[in-house]
Amino acid sequence: MNYTELKAAIIAYTENQDQSFEAEIPVFVRQAEQRIYNTIQFPSLRKNVTGVISLGNKYLSAPDDFLAVYSFAVIKTDGSYEYMLNKDVNFIRESYPDPTDQGIPKYYAIFGPTTTNANPAVITTELTFLLGPTPNNGYTAELHYYYYPESCYRDWE
Repeated sequence: MNYTELKAAIIAYTENQDQSFEAEIPVFVRQAEQRIYNTIQFPSLRKNVTGVISLGNKYLSAPDDFLAVYSFAVIKTDGSYEYMLNKDVNFIRESYPDPTDQGIPKYYAIFGPTTTNANPAVITTELTFLLGPTPNNGYTAELHYYYYPESCYRDWE
C-alpha cells in the first residue's frame, strides 16, 4: 500500500472528505508509527553509541532519536563493563544527595524533557541521563538503545 491508497482508505473509512481532515492525515500516520514503536521493541530498531562520562559530571545527553534503553554500561579503565541499573530520578537524588559523593556510576535515570524560564515557557524534548553516584573518573559509556526511525510518511510525499 502506498500513501495515496492509505489516504483514500482513511477517508473512505471515516466518510470524511473535509479538506482540513485530509490535511491532518500525515499527523495520524506519524502518531500511529510512534505508537507502534513505543509498544513493540523491534530488534532492527536498535543502535549502539558510545559517549564520554566526565569526572564530576553526573549528566549525559541522550541521543536525539532516543526511544528507550536496551542496555547502558560504564566501561571502566581496565576495559571491563559495569552495566548500570535504571532507577527513578528521585532514587538517585535520595541515594546520592551530595554531588561530591563520587564513584563508578551504578544507576541511571532518564531526566527531562526540560522547560525554560522564558515567558512563555518553552518545552524542549531533550532527554538527559542522570548518573549515580557522580563519576569519580572519566569513563566511556556504551548505550544500546531503541530509536525512532524517520517517518514512513516522508517516503510517500
